[in-house]
Amino acid sequence: MTTTRAAHAVVLGASMAGTLAAHALARHVDTVTVVERDALPGEPLHRKGVPQGRHAHLLWSNGARLIEEMLPGTTERLLAAGARRLGFPEDLVTLTGQGWQHRFPATQFALVASRPLLDLTVRRQALAAGNITVRQRTEAVELTGDDGRVTGVVVREVDDGRQETLAADLVIDATGRGSRLKQWLSALGAPALEEDVVDAGVAYATRLFQAPPGATTRFPAVNIAADDRVREPGRFGVVYPIEGGRWLATLSCTRGAQLPSTEDEFVPFAENLNHPVIAHLLRDAEPLTPVHHSRSGANRRLYPERQEWWPDGLLVIGDSLTAFNPIYGHGMSSAARCADTIDRELAREGWGGPGAALALQKAIGAAVDDPWILATTKDIDYVNCRVSATDPRLTGVDTAQRLRFAEAITAASIRSPKASEIVTDVMSLNAPQSELGSNRFLMAMRADERLPELTAPPFLPEELDVVGLDAATIAPEAART
Repeated sequence: MTTTRAAHAVVLGASMAGTLAAHALARHVDTVTVVERDALPGEPLHRKGVPQGRHAHLLWSNGARLIEEMLPGTTERLLAAGARRLGFPEDLVTLTGQGWQHRFPATQFALVASRPLLDLTVRRQALAAGNITVRQRTEAVELTGDDGRVTGVVVREVDDGRQETLAADLVIDATGRGSRLKQWLSALGAPALEEDVVDAGVAYATRLFQAPPGATTRFPAVNIAADDRVREPGRFGVVYPIEGGRWLATLSCTRGAQLPSTEDEFVPFAENLNHPVIAHLLRDAEPLTPVHHSRSGANRRLYPERQEWWPDGLLVIGDSLTAFNPIYGHGMSSAARCADTIDRELAREGWGGPGAALALQKAIGAAVDDPWILATTKDIDYVNCRVSATDPRLTGVDTAQRLRFAEAITAASIRSPKASEIVTDVMSLNAPQSELGSNRFLMAMRADERLPELTAPPFLPEELDVVGLDAATIAPEAART
């Protein structure tokens, strides 16, 4: 394989995926140009190009570790800016469809903060290399080249409409859910890409609240899930501690349930979840923002790796390739996995000749496969979920058997320390999804000692003191069974 160094790469989109990919590429090519339609703020502010940015986000430990390896000091900077490091499951009060999760000692972690803070902290480091140029307020119009090789991209200045062609040895599409890749490829005469969609109709409503003093440093995150044993639309709620002494509260539902549309409906929706503890927390908290909504929660995946041939000089990553229901927190970690794959493959193989882009795209597809199957096999079981898929793992399977096994996994993980550890490793992307079918896990489900079933949210007395609640307020009879 030819290993000459590429001269110029263009990354479309300064998303988490795009900025991390640009950083990885800068180690292997002469120059990198990042093309971004938005103006990138120098402070942690929301922007149009991140439509789900106002809702709850987790950076799971797998993604956090990969980013730390690429950009040393990122975790320290985030924590210094007020992000919270939550140990899982110790620092989380969770009601699952099978009951309350015991707060076993942490085996993995996640970083929680507002999405603008996460993006800004990573972007400042990732785009700092001297051979990276950022073209803001600029959008991609079309690819240049043909169905055998992409040679560049036509871009347009948003403010004045001026167009120019950027020649490139490599173009990476990281433009996200709004990607026009399929249209661009069609214009080049390339075959249509296969696409799978699993759409549970997830919608989100989010509001920021001022947390009581100490409730972002000495209080757990709270997660109320739907009861997946009941065949009706799901309703969910989370409260995450974020920077600035604030709580980020996100309420969500699947197709067929009614999301709160006004500020007056926000807390009542939380009150009617499977347990009203989130409503208890928010009822006297000071709201800081209006309610923000989003309905872009479908899981969608393209399969360039299935093509018999693929244009050299083109890669697709991030949400452009695989978009997830954000409730599982896998998007940013998948972005890190894409960038890490690019870095490792270019370091190992160098800059290849014909067919190298397809080989690298296959490696990227493998890197996002676990989060894809974790999200879709969960969402596909919600009532009213719309599925258009060719992945054999999502079609032609015994739904009832899958549901029973998923229920058994949850029932074991909330009461068994060993089962909880394995499930946490899988959900945080530190172990493959296949581990849930391993002999090790099956033995843990059968043999590991299970603690008694919890009948109330497992808060510590000092945690309740911080938020001015008591055990009577969240008594077992308040639970909806």
